[in-house]
Amino acid sequence: MTHPTRRSFLKQSVAGALGAAAAPMVLPSGVLASAGNPGANDRIIIGGIGVGSMGMSHMRAFSGYDNVRIAAVADVDTGRAEAAAAGLNADAYRDYRHILDRDDIDAVIIATPHHWHALQTIHAAQAGKDIYCEKCFSHTIREGRLMVEAVEKYGRVLQTGSQQRSGEREYTGCMLVRNGRIGKVERVVTHHYLSPWVNGLPEEPVPPGLDWDMWCGPAQPQPYNHRLTAITEQTRYRGWYSMRAFGGGEMTCFGPHGLDIVQWALGADESGPEEIWTEGEPFQSVIYRPDTYPDQPCMQCSTDLEGLYPKIFLRFPGGAIVEFGEDINSGGRFIGEHGTITIKRNDLSSDPEGLIEEPLEDPEVELYRSEHHHRNWLDCIKTREKPVAHAEVGHRAASLCHLGNIARWVSEVTGETGNHLQWDAQAERFTNSEWGNHFLDRPRRAPYDLPSTI
Repeated sequence: MTHPTRRSFLKQSVAGALGAAAAPMVLPSGVLASAGNPGANDRIIIGGIGVGSMGMSHMRAFSGYDNVRIAAVADVDTGRAEAAAAGLNADAYRDYRHILDRDDIDAVIIATPHHWHALQTIHAAQAGKDIYCEKCFSHTIREGRLMVEAVEKYGRVLQTGSQQRSGEREYTGCMLVRNGRIGKVERVVTHHYLSPWVNGLPEEPVPPGLDWDMWCGPAQPQPYNHRLTAITEQTRYRGWYSMRAFGGGEMTCFGPHGLDIVQWALGADESGPEEIWTEGEPFQSVIYRPDTYPDQPCMQCSTDLEGLYPKIFLRFPGGAIVEFGEDINSGGRFIGEHGTITIKRNDLSSDPEGLIEEPLEDPEVELYRSEHHHRNWLDCIKTREKPVAHAEVGHRAASLCHLGNIARWVSEVTGETGNHLQWDAQAERFTNSEWGNHFLDRPRRAPYDLPSTI
């Protein structure tokens, strides 16, 4: 796709290979501003891109605000789009670019699989829409940087769906660590997040109404299997995130929550680690087949594959070493000179216990305080300020996840662990590993290429 100008998204899809997918399915809803129906100056009009479990959760939450209206939804599954639109009194489309072409829509929620985030975020920024982008922010490190550039160039307000940034206990714990309550941080222990599997699921008939080719989008087409897209009695999550073509495994599903807290507490929102390495046996790619692994592919957290996943270590400026080692799934245990503070989702503890009881007085470091993640984004749309989990924050947290996967993949191709990969966090390249740089991005198929000009 070439660089689109305003109002060109539909023309592009009609002229290009996506023409068939661009046909709208509209459910009349009267969303345009008129007498008695306030427009964008009075309300924030939102479109939802992706109406799976997370997309619908966000849209239901945002529709509860008096100054918000969900005007349209888009999903490559027409039945899902129509059902969501009917429940929200909104318009339904198969192609998200119909939403971007609407002048009445101010902002979009992007809750599609990770391999679609970059293209949709860049297009939304170019179309002048503010963005709520679910984590994991990106599918590759290069994609994430281009997403940040697009948001900054077009002056958009983007909130990443790392809602723990707006948690009271997470904020308090990070404030304590940043202000020296445990002294110099020497070590951080976080979860042993699993890397993605290779899709070996058997092919099944594509359900009516699902445009599977467009669902695959930038990724090379994979055989359809219901485990990739459906929530069943056996599983709470759709399995696409466990597959390398579409997601980054548990590393990029739950990893962004925990590693975002690690990044925040270490003051690395605009930087990153200096080096990364693995220890143990080299990584071995797992081909997921239901007859081999009885768990659903989206149940990586409860699947025992420890022997196939070497442990990951990161070293940050100042010497703090982050170890992926224990069951701390949404945060980290920060070990310092004077004690330990453990920050997890909605949970804060310390050793000794008194470390977290005494409030900070005149703290040297003041972190961004958000008391509600959705409201923070809506407020910033009005003020044009950056929200608590703005694009750079989301990109840096995602980068930690990608670096973890890359370290394992490098160990697989070299057959070695223990090699310290030197990471230049500003240039966002490895200085001593061509294989590491090879995994900074991945091929995308036409016509889903990233724009040549952001």
